[in-house]
Amino acid sequence: MSPLSAFRSQLGKLQRLAQPYFLPIEETNAWQFLLLLGALLAVVVGVTLLLLTAVVAATGAWIPELQSRFLPGVPQQVAAIWKGPGGLAVMVLFGAGAAVFAAFRSSFRHRRWVPWLLLGAIALLVLVINAINVGISYIARNVDNALVAYDQTGFWKVVAVYAFCLVLALPIRALQTYLIPKLGLLWRQWLSERLLERYMSNRAYYLINPNDETGGEIDNPDQRITQDTASFTGTSLEVSVGIIEALLTFFSFIIILWTISTNLAGILFAYSVIGTALVVFISRRLVVLNNAQLRLEADFRYGMVHVRDNAESIAFYQGEQQESKEVVRRLGNAIANYDRLILWTAAINVVKRSYDYFSRFLPWLVIAPIYFAKDADFGVFSQAGIAFAQVFSSLSFIVANIEQLAAFSASISRLEGFQGKVDEINGKAAATALSEQATAAAAGLPATESILLRHADLVPPQSDRVLLRDLSLEVSQRQRVLVVGPSGCGKTSFLRMVSGLWPPASGSVERPPVGELLFIPQKPYMILGSLREQLCYPMPSDRFSDEQLRHVLEQVRLGELVQRYPDLEIKQDWPRLLSLGEQQRLAFARLLLNSPRFVVLDEATSALDVATERHLYGLLAEREMAFVSVGHRPTLTAFHDTVLELDGSGSWQLFPAAGYDVGRHA
Repeated sequence: MSPLSAFRSQLGKLQRLAQPYFLPIEETNAWQFLLLLGALLAVVVGVTLLLLTAVVAATGAWIPELQSRFLPGVPQQVAAIWKGPGGLAVMVLFGAGAAVFAAFRSSFRHRRWVPWLLLGAIALLVLVINAINVGISYIARNVDNALVAYDQTGFWKVVAVYAFCLVLALPIRALQTYLIPKLGLLWRQWLSERLLERYMSNRAYYLINPNDETGGEIDNPDQRITQDTASFTGTSLEVSVGIIEALLTFFSFIIILWTISTNLAGILFAYSVIGTALVVFISRRLVVLNNAQLRLEADFRYGMVHVRDNAESIAFYQGEQQESKEVVRRLGNAIANYDRLILWTAAINVVKRSYDYFSRFLPWLVIAPIYFAKDADFGVFSQAGIAFAQVFSSLSFIVANIEQLAAFSASISRLEGFQGKVDEINGKAAATALSEQATAAAAGLPATESILLRHADLVPPQSDRVLLRDLSLEVSQRQRVLVVGPSGCGKTSFLRMVSGLWPPASGSVERPPVGELLFIPQKPYMILGSLREQLCYPMPSDRFSDEQLRHVLEQVRLGELVQRYPDLEIKQDWPRLLSLGEQQRLAFARLLLNSPRFVVLDEATSALDVATERHLYGLLAEREMAFVSVGHRPTLTAFHDTVLELDGSGSWQLFPAAGYDVGRHA
């Protein structure tokens, strides 16, 4: 991809990430967003001129001494603006900008006007600070001239004006340094919540590979939602405000520099363009290395979290050496990439330093002949130096921030790639749901009251192995199906298809509405929370009373747990404290509280004794629940009326449960 194409691609990604917070992207396009940005700047410039005019008028009327002492020449400049075409032009742009915002007022619902208000305030502060900096350049010139002329009275007067400018600028800078991260914080909160909502919808969190080191999928989604959003929003505002400041500084000081020496202005512009192009060219590698570093650091962190989450299992296996080897491998990958990053950063810093050092004596080479020819006063040296430094800084914005921009570009790619993936998953899910609704409506079918498979083929994702071929099966209310077969034949995969985690390769699977079907795995999921929250999951924890929760624990033979933890609000490391058998009984308690009509059980009683297993299945029968079970125990047939036998090659058979020999498939 050419540099221009890559730049346009990044701008497109930036627009898709940034615009939705400020303007609904579903209702507007990028040009309208840019139009509003231009309108905002026009309004800010107009407000700045009006405020300046009001300050001049107020000080002239109420404190004329303050105006004459600390605002020398400012009233005359303001009056000249209003008398000339500049004042009219600013007011026309101000009116046009206000009209644009009025035309888009319907798009600023749901408090979308807040970021625009903060952006306007930030732009206003930047404009005021830039005006103060321009004034300081003239102050520096007058200070040097007063020193050369031994004008003590004039010197202290100029110093007083300079002190007044500092007093004025400090609170403005302080407010600016507060508003920029504040807007970034609000933006981060909105973006994180938006990504989380989409990530947790339609099982996108399940479909996205959470730790694929090959880069074929979206790696480390946790990092993208946490760190990358913070980096993106904060850096976006810093870069945007930096660009605005650079543009204002350039246009303000290039005029001053041009009035001093056209040669100096031309040399500076050419020097900056050539230097920037050189640094950008050699910095392209930084984007790739920064992107890789983000991924490798996240992989290393994931390895450490994996050790923490599986500490007991590792301790039982005494697998410290193997785990340490894997974590060190991930650390080594991050270190090796960072070593390359250091090398490239050092090389770029050498170029940047050289670029900066050589720029410092350029004003002397151009201004000295003018001064020695007595065509300019001594103060021109100071003013030219300040103006040159400001213009040079604005033109060198990319050079000065190349490492930050490289990291910013990497975060844009990672975050937009993640957003695009979750949007793709949600889009496909929405299209599938609409298609199913349309098909059901066209056929006049009522809502599904059973688990119904029609000519379904089961092929695991990213695989071509057919586990089931042309399966037609209905599990109606109160029906119980036991799934058996040799290890690896696809029993759990079949349950995934029935539960909706995996779609059929062909055919169709219909299932009851959400909340009427619950899946219980062999190792139950234990959430980070209290005992009450464990029992109620995934329903709200305040849905059941303490008496109901204690009663259901007694039902599943976990009465001892009630005695150990009488306070249901207690939070513990439940996966570590509870045995697998206790966790399975707790999962049945959760199941009884949720009371779905259909249950899918994947060896959910494998850690229990036969008597407890019989008791728990009896509770399901009392509730008249329909269920599909996977298991290997011969005793399970007593709780089912149908057996689905799989052979792993795609073939299947149905048998009555009565008299079925579970050992026949071994």
